Amino acid sequence: MKSRRTSLVRLLAVAFGASLLAGACTGGGGEIKLGGLATLEGPFAVPGQDSFRGMELALNKYAPKDSSGNWVVAGKKITLIKEGSDATPDVALAKAKKLIEQDNVDILIGPLSGDEGLLAIKPYAKQNPDKTFLNGSSAAQDTTFRDPAPNFFRFSTDGAQWQAGLGTYAYDVKGYKKMAVIAEDYSFPYTQVGGFMYEFCAKGGHVVQKFWTPLGSKDYSAVVSGIPKDIDALYVALGGADAINFLTQYQAAGGTAPMVGGSITVDQSVLGAHANIPEDYLLGTPSAGPIADSNTEQAWLDFVKDYQTTFKDDPTVLPSPGLFAHAYYVETAAALLALKEVNGDLSGGQQKFRDALAKLKFDTPTGPVSVDANRNGIANEYVTEVAKNADGSLYNKVVSVTEQVDQSLGLGADNPLFAQPVSRDFPSCP
Repeated sequence: MKSRRTSLVRLLAVAFGASLLAGACTGGGGEIKLGGLATLEGPFAVPGQDSFRGMELALNKYAPKDSSGNWVVAGKKITLIKEGSDATPDVALAKAKKLIEQDNVDILIGPLSGDEGLLAIKPYAKQNPDKTFLNGSSAAQDTTFRDPAPNFFRFSTDGAQWQAGLGTYAYDVKGYKKMAVIAEDYSFPYTQVGGFMYEFCAKGGHVVQKFWTPLGSKDYSAVVSGIPKDIDALYVALGGADAINFLTQYQAAGGTAPMVGGSITVDQSVLGAHANIPEDYLLGTPSAGPIADSNTEQAWLDFVKDYQTTFKDDPTVLPSPGLFAHAYYVETAAALLALKEVNGDLSGGQQKFRDALAKLKFDTPTGPVSVDANRNGIANEYVTEVAKNADGSLYNKVVSVTEQVDQSLGLGADNPLFAQPVSRDFPSCP
């Protein structure tokens, strides 16, 4: 009898242990796993490094470390597992699968680039309804604007929102009426060009020619030689190494048309790269996006100080946090705040957690953010111009702020401008 009772106790202990393990694997135990997905190879390798810095800053703030050095929120250990992609959908999908299916992360934050989000992570999120996906900095419009995944959230807004105010500024203040466009040939630049043209064309501006180049191009000679001579300015929607390569080659060839930049064309990953781009050409370049280096709001100043202090020993750190660090910071902060709201409860297919995310409104280094019915961010956007600090470094100076920009840019989702997805040919104002 005693032997049978002992055996029963042992069986119950094993069953209890197994249930605890199962709970931990679904986020119901003492650990919650976050997956971080950003580019660490290809033209956006430098922005990818900054993305993970943003995640770490958010974890340090919203999941303070315990005495053992573990990030903790709602009494649960937060483990961050990182994976790097190369900005292509195939690799992003493979890395996401590794994080979800092998590492068994509860929440995935990423990716960085437009096609990665639109073509890879959005459909993959639909295949995994019991996991929650938060965007990184991927900013293709249709990741959330059309047929969104119910478990995918983007607090960092999209690339068209990032251009709010820029088309008007280029036309009214800079006096540019006739422009050409050069951009990478995929969904994010389509979104950026579209966001710029919505305003620029409405003012009466004309885009006379568009040049679409493959992501990761090294040789821009054919594009440079084909740029019309009679334009007022050149709108450039390239980022990372692509922006540096084009601008270096354009200037070396004697290009003189002033530039209007997309959100990542003259961000700190380019301005801080010490590339061989003449300073005089960059100064005064207008751009727009979700951050501005010269923002004087205390929340931004605190964010910059935290960034510079935390990573002071990192030789690859940028002079100040770039767009990518900010985006991943905001998405990670949203995840941690929602986890706190539900006391770390990810049971029931994480529905309570997603409900908390949908209702979440919080202050970021650039102002308040919330999400709409498609779980896409509503936030402030900045028009800037490149200027020089006293120490000689270049930065983006605030020109204007457009507050709480929604995904329809205040025009309404049924506006004819949104009748079809942005593409190589739409919108158009020849």
